[in-house]
Amino acid sequence: MTATIHSTGATTPVADMSDRARAIADVARTIPPLAGDRVDDRAWVAAARHAWSDLPAELRRTLREFRRDSGPTGTLLLRGLPVEGADLPPTPAAAGSVQRTAALPAALLLMIAGGLGDPAAFRPEKGGALVQDVVPVPGQEDFQGNAGSVLLTFHTENAFHPHRPDFVMLLCLRADHERVAGLRTGCTRQVLPLLSADGREALFSKEFRTAAPPSFGAASGTTEAHAVLSGAPEDPDVRVDFAATEPLTPRAGRALAELQELFDLTARTALLEPGDLAVVDNRVTVHGRTAFRPRYDGNDRWLQRSFILSDLRRSRGLRDADGYVLG
Repeated sequence: MTATIHSTGATTPVADMSDRARAIADVARTIPPLAGDRVDDRAWVAAARHAWSDLPAELRRTLREFRRDSGPTGTLLLRGLPVEGADLPPTPAAAGSVQRTAALPAALLLMIAGGLGDPAAFRPEKGGALVQDVVPVPGQEDFQGNAGSVLLTFHTENAFHPHRPDFVMLLCLRADHERVAGLRTGCTRQVLPLLSADGREALFSKEFRTAAPPSFGAASGTTEAHAVLSGAPEDPDVRVDFAATEPLTPRAGRALAELQELFDLTARTALLEPGDLAVVDNRVTVHGRTAFRPRYDGNDRWLQRSFILSDLRRSRGLRDADGYVLG
């Protein structure tokens, strides 16, 4: 089942599900068309969560092991998952594009979200849709976010937010034309032994602020001073967005530059193909993307993205009526 992808550091585990694709698709299609078959409806989310139990045991076991221990790279790549293939519509090209109807890829994402925790979204970002399109948008090529096509810098997803996703899922529906757009990941477990003593001390200190990403709008503001690394000294969590995190002291600036250099040094790049699902442990792993050239011809790169909270209860005060969208 397990292979590896090219890596400059530790290898990223790859689970090939090609021979189980039909069984996975059959389970997805058993989810009843409740409430207009809308993926954001709570009844449909619950049905997807229940369907998780019927997925092939090997897939469930792989994901549960990853949830318990995401390993030295904090990333898992599942290959060969069923997507719509020839029936896929043109790649969207509008800002804020999301998936609201229960197509097969959305069902896959929400079934897996229900196995790793609970799906979640943030209302200021794409209206709080649980399944979001990651596509290039004309005129936003230089945007540091999911609508851009220039190099996307390393970041913790929603680093500014107190309830950041625990896991980020990226499902490839269509690759870019030249097959050069790569998902880049960097894990604290690779860079920690390489950090200088001064850099490590600074990164564990509350000497940084992080602004909300452009997708949230300026009204979302900036955090109070926080540390970039926190938790267990030998296995810390990371909270950083190199496009939005500001050092508040000279030593913090030096440490942030050192950390960015080490992430670049130890980064792994995966060229996602249709049916590939990358699961990123957002607590210990930053991610970004290499640059590519969109054509806006309906066949551009198209990923779908969902976030997972492993403990939904912690964000209860921000979710209306115990739903899945944080205000």
